[in-house]
Parts: sequence; structure tokens; C-alpha cells
Amino acid sequence: MSNPVVSREEWLVARRRLLEQEKEAFRALDAVRARRRELPAVAVDKDYRFQGPSGEVGLADLFEGRRQLIVYHFMFDPAWDEGCTSCSFLTDNIGHLAHLHGADTTLVLVSRAPYPKIEPFRERMGWEVPWYSSHGGDFNYDFHVTNDEAVAPVEYNYYDREALERRGLTPFMKGEAHGVSVFVRADEDAAEAGDGAVLHTYSSYGRGLDLLLGTYNYLDLTPLGRQKYVNEFSHHDRYGAAEAAGCHH
Repeated sequence: MSNPVVSREEWLVARRRLLEQEKEAFRALDAVRARRRELPAVAVDKDYRFQGPSGEVGLADLFEGRRQLIVYHFMFDPAWDEGCTSCSFLTDNIGHLAHLHGADTTLVLVSRAPYPKIEPFRERMGWEVPWYSSHGGDFNYDFHVTNDEAVAPVEYNYYDREALERRGLTPFMKGEAHGVSVFVRADEDAAEAGDGAVLHTYSSYGRGLDLLLGTYNYLDLTPLGRQKYVNEFSHHDRYGAAEAAGCHH
């Protein structure tokens, strides 16, 4: 830690200066959030199918009768034996779902791995959030969290193949990526009845997922900061006992 040690009075001057920057950043974030809420929507006209604990379901079923649906695209390739560590880190940061449900919003995970691979991993990690498989369908490709030119044109974070190559982002041109997508029922009465048009309002990738990482928000308050990139965190059941308990020698 290289923080200078100063008097309380000097610290207070620096803290007030930072406070003004924090307030400016929050005002900018409020403006972005408002623009996000005002985004136009696109009707989902494809019959996406998923496998879950109750068998095959459609996209409308994932709402569980609520008005809004948030899908976290969890990286879990069908060939893998366990889910991505960075997606697992994010899932560990999901709070009690009752609060989202109280705001008429459902949160689910969706991965391309077959459901028989997903369920044992979910149980191992101790997660309660609903998790569905999109295996064999177009969902991951259409929402650009799986790139395979044999299936669909390459696109990641709203950049096509040419733009990705130009920016040196070629690792994102093939395979799995994480992301979040938001859907809403076109009609509130239809949502309660379990049917009605589904609209896609928002998707985000890459650093856009930082907002969901509560651990990072806590670490951002500290002088040592984040310390690790998101993909450097392990599955939580693989930390040593001393590290998991917060004991460092």
C-alpha cells in the first residue's frame, strides 16, 4: 500500500474533493440509467425452447408469471465438465431473489450445456437461482454469447467480425461469452395470464457486467482495490480453508 499518511485535516480536504467526483459520477450514471429505461424494444418472434427442472419450457415460461425477465448468459460449453469461473464469481454475487420478485422481475441463468450437466454443478455450488439449458437451440447465437461462423455471423458487444479484428478482440470471435439480456411482457395482464408478446429491451457484455459484481463494489472501497481480474477468481469451493475464512499470514 503506497497511500501517503497525512493529518486528519489534510485527509478531509482530499476526501471532500473526491466526494465531488463521486457525486458527478453518480449523476452521469443516473443519466445512463434513464437512457437505458427509455430504449426501444424488439419483439421476440422466435420460439426459443429451454430445458429446466420441469422439462422443456419456452421463453415466456422463464418469466414465472412476472412482468420482467433478466437472463444472465452463463458460459458453460456443452463440452465442459463445469461452468466458467468468472460466471460463477458473478453468480456468487446474486442476492436474495425475493427482492427482485417483489419488483415483478425474474432472474435466471441460461447456458448452452445440456441440463444434466448444469444441475449437478448448480447443486455443487449451492445456488438457488433458476438455471436453464439452451442446448441445441439458437438462443445463445441470436443473443451473441456463442460465436460460431458455421451457425451465425460473428458479433460480440455489437461489433462484427471486421470491427473485432480491427480492435484486436479476436479471442471473442469464437466460442462462449458472458452477457446479460433483459425482456419484458408487452402487456401486464398477459403476463399474469402466462402469455402475451415478449419484448427484448437490453443486452450488455464485457465490462457492462461489472455492475453486477458486488464483490468488486466492496473492493473498490479499499486502498488495495480489486486485486484480481474477474477471470482470476476460482470456484468458491476451491479456495483453501484459510483463504476462505479470510485468514492471511
